Amino acid sequence: MKLIDNVSNRLKDDLKVEIKKNGKLAIAASSFSIYAFEALKKELSKIDELRFIFTSPTFLEEKFKKQSREFYIPHIYKEADLCGGEFELRLKNELNQRAIAKECSAWVQEKAVFKSNKHSNQPLNSIIHVENAEGSGVAYTNVNGFTTSDLGITHKKGFPTLIQKNAHPQSKAYLEWFDQVWDNKESLEDITKFVQGYFENAFKENSPEFIYFVTLYNIFNNFLDDISGDNLPDDETGFKHTLIWNKLYNFQQDAVIGAINKLEKYNGCIIADSVGLGKTFSALGVIKYYEKRNKDVLVLCPKKLEDNWNTYRHNDKNNILAKDRFGYDVLFHTDLSREKGQSNGRKLENVNWGNYGLVVIDESHNFRNNNTSVGKENRYQKLLRKVIQEGIETKVLMLSATPVNNRFNDLKNQLALAYEGVAGKMDERLDTSKGIDIVFKKAQQAFNIWSKFDAEQRTTDKLLDMLDFDFFEILDSLTIARSRKHITTYYDTSTDLAGPSNISSIWLPVSGKRG
Repeated sequence: MKLIDNVSNRLKDDLKVEIKKNGKLAIAASSFSIYAFEALKKELSKIDELRFIFTSPTFLEEKFKKQSREFYIPHIYKEADLCGGEFELRLKNELNQRAIAKECSAWVQEKAVFKSNKHSNQPLNSIIHVENAEGSGVAYTNVNGFTTSDLGITHKKGFPTLIQKNAHPQSKAYLEWFDQVWDNKESLEDITKFVQGYFENAFKENSPEFIYFVTLYNIFNNFLDDISGDNLPDDETGFKHTLIWNKLYNFQQDAVIGAINKLEKYNGCIIADSVGLGKTFSALGVIKYYEKRNKDVLVLCPKKLEDNWNTYRHNDKNNILAKDRFGYDVLFHTDLSREKGQSNGRKLENVNWGNYGLVVIDESHNFRNNNTSVGKENRYQKLLRKVIQEGIETKVLMLSATPVNNRFNDLKNQLALAYEGVAGKMDERLDTSKGIDIVFKKAQQAFNIWSKFDAEQRTTDKLLDMLDFDFFEILDSLTIARSRKHITTYYDTSTDLAGPSNISSIWLPVSGKRG
């Protein structure tokens, strides 16, 4: 047995030696790339046949139906990898894809047969078996795909590779296993014509319009993934026909859509727009959406803001949103520290804290202290336990104009309300290389170093340069934070407001609207 690490020795170089004239190739792998074909084109042109099994469903009609809402050209699992995967960007930038696809298409038509595993819940082991004309051969195991990164040509993220090479006669057992799988008609489906058609489409002349849309897709595909239909607001609830929605400015409507998307995907969101940009009304838009979905909503606010929230619940003349009939409950931050008594017309001992589908926390920066005194549960811990952890699943919308103070841990504690204080729940959903606890620890270390710099070096740009990309990924995933300058730069305020100079006054009613 020989071990190949794709550093000191590469799979590509080993295959060049083992693949001989009139040989046969049997591969079970997650993906197939034309750039892997290009790397071994000389050797592959001499073989008699290739039998290839996709280890998970590929080009199957059932998958296309399942993903029908997703924008793709094409973007169904591993199909797009045929013309280059994520680690082959440098090769794609050489713009020779069409020529390689044409050569590969002709080769596939002459020598290759492709089959796909039908069962997504029963993945196959990956192997490459090379059989020579005399009947002997070698088998490679622990190979994920048939791409240039798997061959050791291009960089691949993740753990180190360690491929096992087994010589004859041990390799014979792998070929026998492959033959048994290949003949299983119940579990495999022949997809050669789909692969062939994909390559033909890759090299044929395409219209400028098609190329334009493909270009747009490749620029924005990560964004499209992020706002998948599963996380977007359901228009059928009718929330866009409510009074509150139609009184929102365009940038506030965007905040509502963005907040709902984040709440559905991550269970939490902080709206941290600058003072005066109408966080209360954006929150009311979110509240009405969840009320339309029959969720009970709790607003937790400082007692000084009682009138701000109670106004829109009552059938009073001064309630400009009376037609929307908001039904959310309003309680105060201090109520979490009380077991009984009256608050805002409610008996606290009767409040079912764990039965709210959405909790809106105004001035959420007041809940940033997770330090527990011996034998005493503070207000933060009571919120986490009584409202979020107990009872039904609770989504948490936080409103804060000051999400970060001197400690990044203050922000992390607020975000922890979204994942019930269990970091692993958020780590699974975030597209980061490190867990949220580690990301914030490193951010705090960077801040501590930055804070000791001389005044001329202690600039915002310097701090931003010192923070990891993962930190900004977390902020982008869980927060909405815009300044007045952002609004006047990226939104047309001429129809909503008297002019950019009035952006700071949108808390006051203007033409029936209020922020």
